[in-house]
Amino acid sequence: MARRIRSKTDRRAPRITPPPQGGRFAPLDAAAVDRIVQAAFDILARTGIAECPDAIAAQFVNAGATRRSDGRVCFSQSMVETAIARAARRVNLPGFVEDMGLTVGGGRVHIGTGGAATEVLDSATGEFRGAQLYDLYDLMQLVGRLPNIHYGLRPVIARDMDQPLLLDLNTGFACLKACPKPIGISFDSAAHLDPVIAMFDMSLGHEGAFRAQPFCFGVIVHAVSPLRFAPEGLEIMQRAMAHRMPLQICTAAQAGATSPVTLAGALAQGLAETLAGLMVVDALEPGYPCIFAFMPFISDLRTGAMTGGSGEAAVAAAAATQLLLHLGLPSTASAGMTDAKTPDAQAGYEKGYTVALAAQAGADMINLSVGMLGSIMAASREALVIDDDMCGAILRSVRGVELTETAIDLSRIEAVATGDGHYLGEAQTLELMKSEYTYPSLGNRQSISDWKDAGSRTIWDVAVDRSAEMLREPPTHLPKDREAAIRAAFDIRLPEGK
Repeated sequence: MARRIRSKTDRRAPRITPPPQGGRFAPLDAAAVDRIVQAAFDILARTGIAECPDAIAAQFVNAGATRRSDGRVCFSQSMVETAIARAARRVNLPGFVEDMGLTVGGGRVHIGTGGAATEVLDSATGEFRGAQLYDLYDLMQLVGRLPNIHYGLRPVIARDMDQPLLLDLNTGFACLKACPKPIGISFDSAAHLDPVIAMFDMSLGHEGAFRAQPFCFGVIVHAVSPLRFAPEGLEIMQRAMAHRMPLQICTAAQAGATSPVTLAGALAQGLAETLAGLMVVDALEPGYPCIFAFMPFISDLRTGAMTGGSGEAAVAAAAATQLLLHLGLPSTASAGMTDAKTPDAQAGYEKGYTVALAAQAGADMINLSVGMLGSIMAASREALVIDDDMCGAILRSVRGVELTETAIDLSRIEAVATGDGHYLGEAQTLELMKSEYTYPSLGNRQSISDWKDAGSRTIWDVAVDRSAEMLREPPTHLPKDREAAIRAAFDIRLPEGK
């Protein structure tokens, strides 16, 4: 039996912020929820989904769907409701270090990375450059060590990997070596699943180990808007399921471009596309562990470009979360996709309200919430560290006001009011100062004079130093003998000793 990996293997592993229960914010009233859900059912029954592979379409028809003369597959409401009823309500995502795993579902809020940025902001030069494999590795190391980030979905594409299989293998290796938490990657081809899973097995010590501890989930685009399946994505989905890899299946229609300009219409179409993905999973294996990334993107109608930092993006993500929570399906939202190019005031306010609304709505996973810039076209180590600080405060806000039996002590209020006049020395204050309150790691709360005396450093200055400090020592959760075996078996381009 292979030795199991425990968190004590890395003494620098942070205390991870527990996922709070979200769902208190509901941008849609009950009537609006019912109307949008019914519209999604009607879209699937009336318009259906195009580009369905013949083999899967045959399974749908055998189960009661209809296939129109133009090839579109339509699902009755009862058929969709049956699939919803037997869908997985909770999805376990183990970490490479097992006790860093997550249980996704029910509105417990988890913060994560995501995306496919092609550039990084280089703090040494202040310029953008093409993302490289070592950038992915550095970003994922930070994900592994920051306390308010629960999982790491590949944030950048390593542009120095010039072949698709080389990219998928090295992406998987860089992520697993860097991060002991649950990771997520996408695949260029279904044929790439077998070698990547073989590498994951080797990292855990023996063949078949990944099936028992699937520390990586597959991020799969199953639909192309409007209302078409992505056949290549469905092939990847089937191969991932054969390896027992948990799924995160994605739709990302852009309101005003590939979905209706009204937010309600965009939500109805997006929910229909999300449920179409559920129908595929249900046809292949009812109840298979699947998380639904329903991500309604927004257009800036002046240019047609995607805007991730808008108020519309914030409320649409929260509404999409509310719809999936209403249906009882594990959810992923997209937030933190600032349009700003640097970690400036614009980045702060756009990330703040988009992530906060998704979290308050009860998104089980929030992709793209940390580290992204330029409408998700770029990533930054320093932004990632800054955003972790932001997310700590947001997660605390989701916890809300906790009314315990001892939270209101009238006798102590009277004693302080008639005595010293302050609560700073009270036993309850000292007891709860760490559990009831959170404190910024980078954010500055000094007086202006003290801040000036300390060098007038900005949060960017602090983040540059903090990220460099966190990357000074390599991670230790992947045993050296297993890493050596992987390097001997596969074309791994990450330099040894990183």
